[in-house]
Amino acid sequence: MKRRFAVASVSLAVVLGCGTLPAAAADSTPTVTAAAAPDVDVNKVRAHLNELSAIAARNGGNRRSTGQGYRDSVAYVKGKLQAAGYTVTEQPCTSGCTSGAGPNLIAEWPKGDANTVYMFGAHLDGVSAGPGMNDNGSGSAALLENALTLAQQNPDMRNRVRFAWWTDEEQGLNGSDFYVRALSSTERAKIKAYYNFDMVASTNGGYFINHITSAAAAPMKAYWDSLGLQPEENTEGAGRSDDYPFEQYGIPTSGYAMGASARKTSAQAAKWGGTSGSAYDPCYHRSCDTLTNINTTGLDRASDGIAYTVWQRAVNTGTGGTCDTTGAVGNGGFESGTSPWTGNTATIGAHAGQAPHGGTRFAWLGGNGSTSTESISQTVTVPSGCTRASLAYWLHIDTDESGSRAYDRFTVRAGGTTLATLSNVDAGSGYVQRSVDLSAYAGQTVTLTFTATEDYTLQTGFLLDDVSLRNG
Repeated sequence: MKRRFAVASVSLAVVLGCGTLPAAAADSTPTVTAAAAPDVDVNKVRAHLNELSAIAARNGGNRRSTGQGYRDSVAYVKGKLQAAGYTVTEQPCTSGCTSGAGPNLIAEWPKGDANTVYMFGAHLDGVSAGPGMNDNGSGSAALLENALTLAQQNPDMRNRVRFAWWTDEEQGLNGSDFYVRALSSTERAKIKAYYNFDMVASTNGGYFINHITSAAAAPMKAYWDSLGLQPEENTEGAGRSDDYPFEQYGIPTSGYAMGASARKTSAQAAKWGGTSGSAYDPCYHRSCDTLTNINTTGLDRASDGIAYTVWQRAVNTGTGGTCDTTGAVGNGGFESGTSPWTGNTATIGAHAGQAPHGGTRFAWLGGNGSTSTESISQTVTVPSGCTRASLAYWLHIDTDESGSRAYDRFTVRAGGTTLATLSNVDAGSGYVQRSVDLSAYAGQTVTLTFTATEDYTLQTGFLLDDVSLRNG
C-alpha cells in the first residue's frame, strides 16, 4: 500500500502492530450458494510468496519497481500465467511512473463476453526497505493462484476476467493510473468493476472491504459474511491503492484489505481477536515484512473470497437451475393490500394528492416535512439459474427542497448492503424506472428494503410502484 504523505486534516497513516488472530475462526463451509466457486489452496498461495521472497533475497532484499527484484517478480508471474493459457501483456509505463520502473503485467482469460469485463488487480512492487511479503506479496500471490485456479477449473464463462499486477504503486499509484489513462473511453466502459487486493495477510489485521455497501462489493461482503467475519469499511485505504485511479474514471471498485499502519480498536479486537491499540501490520514498509509477517488464516479467507467474486461476476454456475423471476416479488404493484411487505406498511395505499405509476395504489415513503424514517421490506428468493438478475422499480421523487444538497434520501438495500442511494437532488416531474443488480444473490434468499429518510424541514416524497425481479 502506498503511504499517504500529505493529508488535508486527518492522517490515514498509523503504524501496524503484531497480534494473534483467534484460532476459533477456522473457516467453516460458506453458506453462500450462488456459485460453486472452488476452494483456493492457501499452501499454493504461500508457495508463490516463497518465490517472491527468494527473488527479493537475490536482489538486494527488495522488489521495488525500479529494481531487478521487480522485473524478476514480473517474469515469475508471467511464466505461470502463460503456461496456464492466459493472454499476457507487459505494459511499459511510459508516462507518470518513476524513471526506470518496470512494466504493468496484464493477463486476460480468453473466454466470456469481451464487452463485459471484471478486473482484479494487486500491486507487485514493494518498498526499498524490505521484501514486501504482506505489502504486497500477499495480494499478488492470492491473485496469481486465483488466476491459475480459474484456468485449471476452466468453467463456462459468461463474462471476461482480466487480472493485473501493477508497477510503481508505492511511488504514487503510478502504474494503475497509467493503465486507466491509456484506455480509450470505449475500453473503459467495458470494465464493469475493478477489485483491488493490497495487504490481505496482516498479522494483527482486520477484515476490511473497499466501498462495503456498494453493488460492486456485494459478492465480497457476502462471502466474508458467510464466515461470520463482520467486515468493515476500509477507511484507512481510501485513495491509497490501485483502485483509486479506476474510481477517478467512474469505474465501480471494491476489494479486500487487512490493514496497514492504523491501529486496531478495542471493538475490533473483541470481534476479530488480536491486540487493540497495536497496528494491523507491525512491519508496514519495514525490513521485517518477511515470510514471518504473514497471517495465513486471513490470506486463505481473502483468496477464497476472490474466487467467490470471480465466479459470481463471470462464471456460468452450471447449477442447471432456471431463471423464472415471475412472482419473485410479491405484490410489487401494491394492489393487493400490504402483504408480503413489512415495516411501515401504512405508506402503502391509494393516496390522495399523488398518482401511482400503474393501477390505483403505491407506496408513499417520506413526504412528511419533518425528521422521519420510513421503510418497507420483503424477502425475495433470486432463482439459482439467474446469471444476471436485477430489481426494477418505478420511483417518483417530489420535493420542496432546492439546490444541489442532499437533505432527504432514499436507499435500496439487499440484506445489509446498500445498492442505490437517491435524494431530493434527483427529483423530477414523474416516475422514472430504475434498477439495481442482484446477480450476486442468485440462489439466495435476501431481504429487500426501501427506506426514505427526511431531515427536519421541507418535504421530499419518494413514491414507489411496480417493483419486480427481472432476468437480466
